[in-house]
Order: sequence, then C-alpha cells, then structure tokens
Amino acid sequence: MRSILLITFVLGGCGKLSQVGRAPEFSPLAGGDQFSAMYSSNMPEDVVPQGLSDGSSLWAAGTDSLFGDRRAAQRGDILTVVIEIDDQATISNSSGRSRSGSKKSGLPEFLGIPQRIDEALPDGASIGKAFESESSSTFKGNGNVARQEQLTLRVAATVVEELPNGVLRIEGQQEVRVNFELRELIVTGYVRPIDVSRQNEITYDKIAGARISYGGRGQITDVQQPTYGQQAAEIVLPF
Repeated sequence: MRSILLITFVLGGCGKLSQVGRAPEFSPLAGGDQFSAMYSSNMPEDVVPQGLSDGSSLWAAGTDSLFGDRRAAQRGDILTVVIEIDDQATISNSSGRSRSGSKKSGLPEFLGIPQRIDEALPDGASIGKAFESESSSTFKGNGNVARQEQLTLRVAATVVEELPNGVLRIEGQQEVRVNFELRELIVTGYVRPIDVSRQNEITYDKIAGARISYGGRGQITDVQQPTYGQQAAEIVLPF
C-alpha cells in the first residue's frame, strides 16, 4: 500500500516538474466540438428563383446581402456571448425556541387505601405524592450570509449542434497567457435563435443550462493551491 501511494505521488510530481521554467501550454483546438463544427459542411443555400440570377434585380438572397440576417443559426456559426454578472445577496436568519414543563401525580385519598399503603412505605414516602417532574430547554440560532460577485466578459462561441426543436448548443473557449499565467474562460449552454440580437450577441441570462468557468493555471495558481501532500493528508487524516 505504501509503495502504491509513493508511486502515485512521484508520478503526480513528475507532471509538474516537466513544466518548471516553462509557460503553461494552450489547450489544443483540434479534436473538440468547436473544431468539428467549424470543418463540417454547411447546409445547402437557398435556391435563387429563376429570373433573379441574371443580375437585373437589386435584391440578393443570402447572408452576404445588404439586408441579410447574419445571426448565428446553424452548426459552425459564431456568436458573441456577453457575460455581465453583478450579483449581491445578503441573508440573515435568527431563530429561538424555549420550552418548559412540570408534572405532578399522586393519590392523596381513596377510601383510606393510600393511608394504609403509606404505613408500609419507608419514612417520608407517601403515595399522595407519587412523583413530580420538571423539564426545560432553550435553543437559539443565528446565521448570516453575505455574497457579492462581479464579472464582465465577452467571448466568442461556436454553434456545435442544432437540436431537433431548433435550439442551438453553443460552446466557447478563450485562453489568454500573460507571462507564466494562463487565464481561461469556458462557456457552454443552449440558446434559442430568436434570442440572438441583430448584432449577433446573446447575454448569459438567455442561455439555458449555462456553464461559465473562469479560472487559470500557471505559477500564481499553483502557489494559491495547497500541495498534493497537504491535500492528501487533509483527506486521510481524521483530525
């Protein structure tokens, strides 16, 4: 068991050692859903009615025309996702509970029977006061939550799938490397073509099942995270 743990730690550390003195590498674009959608064949274009293809008409069909709709509508198209999150929430809860109880039971008189029983009981004992009990409990609880998040980003996403009901599944990924730190933004979700604006943009609150991830990897991120040994110790040790 110890050998297995030692080999695991050594192999995990070798991956980090290979990056010493080097900037974090970008994620490959080939092989993903965006790559497949970009290189897939487009849908057939609309057939121009006979008589309009001779150039005598000022009107031209298609997205390349002056009045054409350039919004993303099919697999492989690109649109801009606007992320403007400015949330603030404050929750305060207070609860209290108090309860007290008292109970007495006895049989002072009943055809002289209690008096005869008292004669057989030890000194000081009487069936007239069989038992007496008291109880009390008190509980108080307080809770406070204060949260504030602010994020403003724009990222280009690709339509990777057209669902049978017309909804589009989008996926966007953006990576920016500054010195030895790589910041990455990932956006996925489902959008309706009607929610895409004329500027070919859509806000994050119109994306169903939105998954937005903004983080990084590199030297700064590694310093902010505990070491593998410390993480393993926190999981294994019961104290």
